[in-house]
Amino acid sequence: MAVKYIEKVTIVGAGGRIGRAFAENLVKTGRHTVTALSRKGSNSTPIDGVKVVPVDYDDEESLISALRGQQFLIITLSVRAKKEVHTQIVTAASKAGVPYIMPNIFGGDAANANVLNDPVIGTLYQERIGEVEKSGSAYVVLVCGQWYEWSLALPKPWFGFDIRQREVTFYDDGKTRVNVSTWDQCGRAVAALLSLPENGASPCVADWKNRQLYVSSFKVSQRDMLDSLNRVLGTTDGDWKIDYEATDKRYQRGLAAMKAGDRSGFATALYAKAFFPNGDGDLEGKGVLDNKTLGLPQEDLDEITRRTVQMVKEGFVEKTFAELSG
Repeated sequence: MAVKYIEKVTIVGAGGRIGRAFAENLVKTGRHTVTALSRKGSNSTPIDGVKVVPVDYDDEESLISALRGQQFLIITLSVRAKKEVHTQIVTAASKAGVPYIMPNIFGGDAANANVLNDPVIGTLYQERIGEVEKSGSAYVVLVCGQWYEWSLALPKPWFGFDIRQREVTFYDDGKTRVNVSTWDQCGRAVAALLSLPENGASPCVADWKNRQLYVSSFKVSQRDMLDSLNRVLGTTDGDWKIDYEATDKRYQRGLAAMKAGDRSGFATALYAKAFFPNGDGDLEGKGVLDNKTLGLPQEDLDEITRRTVQMVKEGFVEKTFAELSG
């Protein structure tokens, strides 16, 4: 049997931060024709080497036509996207004959029962994986932990830091180490996966058919993050206001805020759960990481922290909140 490669890749949401990382790294390989599906009227900045196809997500024929002949579909959607949009895209991809779909769930371990049964994200994970399974296409779920830049730059409901105010809330003692990833590492991982043969001897893309792709940039604690920030900023702990909150208490507080309609409760609960000292966030400790197989580089923590600090200086927090509330 002839060895086949995946040549045609489509991305929904290529103008977003993670979607752009996927697109740019796929283009760099020179192995793929990369197409970005863009909602008609979108003002996203085009990416060099990426073909942009405007679509109407409410027009199934428009989606099917755009997806026909594609081999791998990556879905990245804004948190503001309506729930049915993901379903519409998956259904159209199935009818167009797309064999592989990476659903719009990035972060927690979708093979972990504690994640799948969690009231914050578990239902969403089950629904989106189930949609792909029902469609007849195969899924590949990217498990990457929390995004480092995003989570460190945003204020306390995320990694617990407020870089501008020099404040941090440590969850428990702040020393629980979890795996996290940069956007670029996620992009490199997907590009490396899709540069493998589709079938044949391992490693090949089919090895991850209906499975999780596990990647990471760092295994770090909040204590490690503060140490990195101190090195980058030239500060010491004495320059920071440091307080503490138990993860289980913080998690319940986040759930209560969600129930009361406070949208920040979602991040509060989600990130508290990520730092539970039960090992759920420790992918490296479970021996499941695919970094070595994919040939991913070891990144420099302080370099990425420095980039994050610059993002904050340039108004990343304000821009992100405007997007989330828009």
